[in-house]
Amino acid sequence: MLHVTDMTAKRAELTPDHVAFVDDETGRELTFAAVNERAERLARGLLSLGAREGDRIGILCHNRPDFFVFLFACQKARLILVPLNWRQPPAELLPLVEQADITILAVDGAFQAVADALAKARKLLRLGMEPDVAAEADLETLIAECPAGPLDTRPVSTTDPWYLLYTSGTTGLPKAVIQTPAMAWANTVNYAQAVDLVSTDWSLNFLPLFHTGGINLPTLPLFLMGGRSRILRKFDAGDVLDLVDRGEVTSFFGVPAIYQAMALHERFADTDFSAVRSFACGGAPLPEPLIRTFAARGGLVCNGMGMTETGPTVFLNDRAHAESKIGSVGKPQMLAETRIVAADGAVIDGAGEGELQIRGPGVTPGYRGNREATEAAFTEDGWLKTGDVARRDADGYYFIVDRIKDMYISGGENVYPAEVERVLVAFDGVLEAAVIGVADERWGEVGEAFLIARPDMDIDVEALPAWCREQLAAYKIPKRYHVVADMPRTAAGKIQKHMLRKLVP
Repeated sequence: MLHVTDMTAKRAELTPDHVAFVDDETGRELTFAAVNERAERLARGLLSLGAREGDRIGILCHNRPDFFVFLFACQKARLILVPLNWRQPPAELLPLVEQADITILAVDGAFQAVADALAKARKLLRLGMEPDVAAEADLETLIAECPAGPLDTRPVSTTDPWYLLYTSGTTGLPKAVIQTPAMAWANTVNYAQAVDLVSTDWSLNFLPLFHTGGINLPTLPLFLMGGRSRILRKFDAGDVLDLVDRGEVTSFFGVPAIYQAMALHERFADTDFSAVRSFACGGAPLPEPLIRTFAARGGLVCNGMGMTETGPTVFLNDRAHAESKIGSVGKPQMLAETRIVAADGAVIDGAGEGELQIRGPGVTPGYRGNREATEAAFTEDGWLKTGDVARRDADGYYFIVDRIKDMYISGGENVYPAEVERVLVAFDGVLEAAVIGVADERWGEVGEAFLIARPDMDIDVEALPAWCREQLAAYKIPKRYHVVADMPRTAAGKIQKHMLRKLVP
């Protein structure tokens, strides 16, 4: 498949009067026809501001329906959208703006100061997404002044860059992962068939839009399927539980931190989850105690796995095995090929453990402007190297063991921190755990554990070694334990283990 139709126009043709987006803050509803018309007008508006095919358009905003209008407008005008991380200060954003060569920056009122600082350091045309934003151009004025209607009769190439998403690199500048229409459609097929997504589904959008989850899990697939997304500016556990309780959510996706916040909220015990047909989780494995907590309330959460580089959905466990295969991310979905490769490069058939590698239409063509990183990410025969150690059982179910780079060697034995962390979070009072390997004169490396306590509970640190000895080999037991208020995280809520090393005494 080399070309596809204009996805927004086609969806508007099929179900013009169905609601695509609801703005939770204002209550405003946008039908598929309205989204398509706004996108057509905005596409012409961006071109009228001087943008040309292939140019990069930056966007800095909280979650709102018009983010997706920009996304679709860029496809129509053959521009490339670059969502920027609003948690980063101007000093961190400026190198990314320069790297992407952004000339137009869309911004909402919350980030006026950031946009001003970027515009002062680099020539940028600011495009205000709200009336009170001081900018060279205004979104509503632009849309009002530009006509609707198709812009380009050429079909949309499935492989052309559509938008860029930055990975949170541990060294150097983050890499700009190219996202294409082929990746969007592959993710839609993979996610929709895994959770049985249909046009009557309602879901929520609250994950940051500068991450793949904010765009693709499940908002873009749901849009393409003809369903409805309620867009919240930010995640609030109480607000989300209220919407679930009112029956306004039928398909739900969250990362572990989201599920944890919901489970700890005072409304959790009284929330009616019966309207939600599917709960999915990604970003990191959902701890077994949390899976049990939701299952007890009727919410069977299915773990999945994907990457920014894979669109993202590759795996998602099925409901029939979500409890019997706890810890599994399921099997590869329809448009994803996977293989497990041993340390010596041999491909493992059947059950086994090794590096997970992925191939298929959902995989990125590479990193924009970074040929070296692109070449390093793929094998010679075209498979994406994930850097994850995966285990496949005799039934064909996959388990993500850990990141290869997080593994450490203690006394000559490989230790995967994720295995140790699963034991630690099952201990009374432990809300979250992270383990890293640190240098040790006797053993080469030993484990250093960082723990966050549950609200209003204490962790009996002195009892932890005995607890671990009951479930882990001696070389896997951490040598030291630290109880901390929080840990350094990415904007997606993932713990930054390389930053934990700075906390080691």
